Amino acid sequence: MNPPARISLARLPTPLEPLSRLSAAYGTRIWIKRDDLTDTVASGNKIRKLEYSIGQALAEEADVLVTWGGVQSNHCRATAALAARLGLKSHLVLRGSEPNERDGNLLIDSLVGAEITFAPPERYQEMDHTYKHLQAQYAGQGLKTYRIPVGASDEVGLWGYINCANELKQDFESAGISPDAIVSATGSGGTLAGLIIGNALHGLNTRVVAFNVCDDEAYFKQKISKDFILWKDRYGSGLDIDQLPINVIDGYVGPGYGRATPEVFETIREVARLEGIVLDPVYTGKAFNALLQEIRSGKFEGLSDIVFIHTGGMLGLFPQKQKLFESG
Repeated sequence: MNPPARISLARLPTPLEPLSRLSAAYGTRIWIKRDDLTDTVASGNKIRKLEYSIGQALAEEADVLVTWGGVQSNHCRATAALAARLGLKSHLVLRGSEPNERDGNLLIDSLVGAEITFAPPERYQEMDHTYKHLQAQYAGQGLKTYRIPVGASDEVGLWGYINCANELKQDFESAGISPDAIVSATGSGGTLAGLIIGNALHGLNTRVVAFNVCDDEAYFKQKISKDFILWKDRYGSGLDIDQLPINVIDGYVGPGYGRATPEVFETIREVARLEGIVLDPVYTGKAFNALLQEIRSGKFEGLSDIVFIHTGGMLGLFPQKQKLFESG
């Protein structure tokens, strides 16, 4: 295989830590992979994928990174921050209207100088049309654009968590564990897809599971299956992708993407109090709350070690701080 060009941007490897007090409280040994520590401003899982997306952009001599996401998109914030670090321009197309206050991720987007277009849902979905327009606009300025999909979740971005699986293998050897499950949130599918492929390529011999924070199980199985095909075709892998299990546990989306139930905020408080680790209400808090519910219900009974991937996103907590206090 010939993986894409990579530029080193993340602070790796990230630590694997035991959650001792939570484990004692729930009767299952839980570990956490601290991918919230991949950077300060561009922290989280997105930077692993962007090492390859931006590496490809630089290989194609791009000047402007164009991408999409919600108003509080972690991915867009990471893209904008990394573009600024590298002397590139960034243009973010954010789903929704401009809020009265720029907080959380949006505050950082603005601070690092990203160009921002706020788009209503129907216009947001016209990504091809929008990209062609921006491509022509920047070409008129003598600049070349590079398109990064939502969450950097395509066959290029998959390499970020394919390589993370190899890092996890070394973590497990150092800790002397053979986890029964690796668990994460999934919102655009790239982290989960990369972990699934990496699990097979690097021989972790464990189960990879994700809790969807938007859409449903059927959507992610279709999206990830498509990304598997694109990845195999582009990079010439001999891996039998038809045999790769896609495990998505549905039923925990709650009120919708970016919106959490009081139970999720309670889990965020519990993890912060017991372990000093901050989760967010969009991805990690929702997925970790789902994990604890699955453990309580006995669906994960008999598993000796579970590794949760902390994909970052703490900045997404700030725009919802009032809800955090209200649920207390």
